[in-house]
Amino acid sequence: MSMEEEEGTVSPLLEENVDHENWEMNEHSSSAAAGGGSSVTFTLVFTALILVCGFYIYGNAMGYSSPAESGILDELSLSLAAYSLFGSILTIGGLIGALSCGKMADLIGRRSALWVSDALCLIGWLAISFSKGAWSLDLGRLLVGIGIGILAYVIPIYVAEITPKNFRGAFTLLIALMMGSGISVTFIIGSVCNWRILALIGTIPCVVQLIGAFFIPESPRWLAKVGREKDLKLALQRLRGKNADISQEAAEIIDYTQDCNQTSEDGIKELFQRKYALAITVGVGLMAILQFGGLNGYTYYFSSILESAGFPSSVGSVVASIVQIVMNICSLFLIDNFGRRPLLLVSTSGCCLGSFTTGLSFLLQSFHLGNEITPILAIAGILVFIGSVSIGLGGIPLIIMAEIFPVNVKGPAGSLVNLFSWAGSWIVAYTFNYLFEWSSAGVFFIYAMIAGLGVIFVAKLVPETKGRALEEIQASLITHYHQESV
Repeated sequence: MSMEEEEGTVSPLLEENVDHENWEMNEHSSSAAAGGGSSVTFTLVFTALILVCGFYIYGNAMGYSSPAESGILDELSLSLAAYSLFGSILTIGGLIGALSCGKMADLIGRRSALWVSDALCLIGWLAISFSKGAWSLDLGRLLVGIGIGILAYVIPIYVAEITPKNFRGAFTLLIALMMGSGISVTFIIGSVCNWRILALIGTIPCVVQLIGAFFIPESPRWLAKVGREKDLKLALQRLRGKNADISQEAAEIIDYTQDCNQTSEDGIKELFQRKYALAITVGVGLMAILQFGGLNGYTYYFSSILESAGFPSSVGSVVASIVQIVMNICSLFLIDNFGRRPLLLVSTSGCCLGSFTTGLSFLLQSFHLGNEITPILAIAGILVFIGSVSIGLGGIPLIIMAEIFPVNVKGPAGSLVNLFSWAGSWIVAYTFNYLFEWSSAGVFFIYAMIAGLGVIFVAKLVPETKGRALEEIQASLITHYHQESV
């Protein structure tokens, strides 16, 4: 189907008989009829699972360089500096993807942006798998980086825009679970597979999402933004179930989107109006806490940290993977019961405690005190940090970013926040070894201090968004600005 046909007509996929797709757990829920939607349909679950495959791709890419290192170095005779470029160029690709993701998703739609990113990742993995030298290896890694840079924005936005408010947190946190699973599974498979086969395995979730995206509805809120109201109602009906009353929810989406479109300006200028200052501060601030709190320092250099602490890295990797997945699963059940802010407060406090404990273990080690307990203290601190990130900071900032920006600024806002996140990721990954060499304890005390400031930031500025419609959340932040201006 051409782009003109897609824009001007209703997709046959939206009109097909979907009796088998409209299985509902709570078909007659009153809140579903009111647009709050506590019903969960087969279409909604299927769509969410197809979408979160993207963060499995993300996890694959993040976890690939560690198990593939020895095989690539031996077979292609790369220097350590050349392999370091291969590993870090993923972040450069992510920065490029972050610059283009918002505009792309606004122009061609959330689903079409998925196809672009999946195609880039697929080509990138194939280039890596069949590489004969450094240039094709780096090009493939760069393309994968651009692809996941786009996915990092599009998927949280897409999931938040299709899910009922009562389940939005749990559905969006599937992202963190899939990312953690992607990293863990890549580590495990990479320990027994050749690096070329591991790269080919990385194409599987790309193909699953690429094909699966043909069978999922476009985001109703994007359809409202581009004026396709008939398609919006058909897409929303598929997501909520054929017997659900979607009239109120559809009307609220259309009215709010029209108001935003009427009052919006073109380009990035719209984003930097004072009424969006709080939303931008919250989005950028949460990403700053996540990145500068040391996430990539722990992730990229996990084995070397454990070895420096005197703890077996093979044992630590298995235990950390289990902790990460268990805590991600726990967060799915907690977020829509306890809310975003409480979990973020627990998470940032835990990150502060974990980094402080890890730093303390290295401090004691430097004074040759408690040599028997310092390895245990180090692994305990690391596990507390990883568990704390998994229960909150690892996924909730993505949820809040998807919730707080109105549709008229969502594109430039998403690009800005993701650009900041990828830049912070690169800075932490690049500086960790230098800081660790300067002071093995000091680097973790710095991370602990940043996480401690994060506790104050969350307590003072981050709004609670649990159980609220996206339009309600966004309007409340603008109302907060007007109240502050009076």
